[in-house]
Amino acid sequence: MAASVAAGAARRFSRCASLRRTRLSWEAPRANLSWQRQALSARGGGGSEVLEKLRLFRRTLAFSALSCLGYEAYVLISQSSVVHADAKVDEVLDQADYLYESGETEKLFQLLEQHKNSENAEVLWRLARASRDLAQLSHTPVERKKQLTYEALDYAEKALKKDPSCFSVHKWYGICVSDVGEYEGIKKKIANAFVIKEHFQKAIELNPKDATSLHLMGIWCYTFAEMPWYQSKIAAILFSTPPSSSYQEALNYFQKAEDVEPNFYSKNLLFLGKTYMKLNNRKMALLWLTKAKERVAHTEEDKQENTVPLIEIIDTWALA
Repeated sequence: MAASVAAGAARRFSRCASLRRTRLSWEAPRANLSWQRQALSARGGGGSEVLEKLRLFRRTLAFSALSCLGYEAYVLISQSSVVHADAKVDEVLDQADYLYESGETEKLFQLLEQHKNSENAEVLWRLARASRDLAQLSHTPVERKKQLTYEALDYAEKALKKDPSCFSVHKWYGICVSDVGEYEGIKKKIANAFVIKEHFQKAIELNPKDATSLHLMGIWCYTFAEMPWYQSKIAAILFSTPPSSSYQEALNYFQKAEDVEPNFYSKNLLFLGKTYMKLNNRKMALLWLTKAKERVAHTEEDKQENTVPLIEIIDTWALA
């Protein structure tokens, strides 16, 4: 990469020097004729004046050539710095993705927190995710959970400003807005519902093959399909058309997510089962709940999903 940048700079310098030579080829004769006329008419100290102008002309030529060379050197150094910066960001992202796939939540957060002032949206949304995931760990103190939740939203907002065309940015912004709602009361939580839905849908629009975004839209639909009556009344007061959905709509998103990436997330398996339960389809409910129970747990969240209540649900439905 550096070699190609250097080669490009050399070509530009050659073009610049050629342009200088072309200009001098037609400027120099005009200058010489002008000075010859001055020399012929010069009296007394006029000769020294001509010599001084000649020296000035030579210095101008030298300065012009050096300016061209200096500019090209500046461009070369600047481009090399950009290449180096990009390589460093790529290295951080590679390390972050490896730690995320390995389930190293705390190490991932420590790595990305060093870059919290980054201007790169790819770094910022990953930091939002890492902050949020750390807040979700069972051993994280309550006050620390709240702090991390709000920090995650801050990082997601910055990422959204930097790159609104990135589907992951919209996905994690929606998640972080939803998480903050847990600390701001039911009215704020319902008021944020439209914002959350908008960003999940935008994430799907930008990447229809992202199973997680599809799953999240399913969760949104499921949540409003089973909204308690008192929350429905609050929503009706806040909005002329309050947020609403159905179990069938939720099921469609959960199934799309599974079609895109089978067995990608224990919670999607669980909610497929729960949604079929709501739709009174015992056979399909048992199928997906059993898959959720048997799925190998990879994260702490997976372990929380594979709990005794899930087994009890399956047993109850099997005996019914």
